[in-house]
Amino acid sequence: HLVVSPRLPEAADIVHTRLFEDRYAVYYDAARRRAPGTLAEFEAAEHVLVRHAPALPLLIDGFLEARGVRRRIGVEVADFAGARAFVRGTDRIATLPSLLRLGALAGLAQAEPPFACEPLRLYALWHQRLQDDPMHRWLRGCLAQATRAALQGLDATQTQSA
Repeated sequence: HLVVSPRLPEAADIVHTRLFEDRYAVYYDAARRRAPGTLAEFEAAEHVLVRHAPALPLLIDGFLEARGVRRRIGVEVADFAGARAFVRGTDRIATLPSLLRLGALAGLAQAEPPFACEPLRLYALWHQRLQDDPMHRWLRGCLAQATRAALQGLDATQTQSA
């Protein structure tokens, strides 16, 4: 009844609201390599690719492909949590959302990608028939409140460590 996704709905009967915005980061093991500083270094590196579904690549993958950026895919995993095991202790890199550093990719070094890319926006989506449902409104409110609290906590932590 409620989906969180970086993809806007294609159907006219799906309602959405933006939850937050993130950026992409290049994850790597700093004990094994340095961050790719140029596009040539990025392309030469062996990459870990996250593919949730064969027909639905991550937005960053489509972005890179559309710009002709070539990557040497060394490992393909089904979820974000799987990427860490194939980056840690190797020379591989992975280009994924920066907030994953707080969970699935904790302990890995991260750097800005050596190319400009659009931010990653995450949306809550639901069918319009649920728009006025009191329980669904409550659920959406809880999601929005939890998102705001998490982002405020993140901002406070970053401010204290600066």
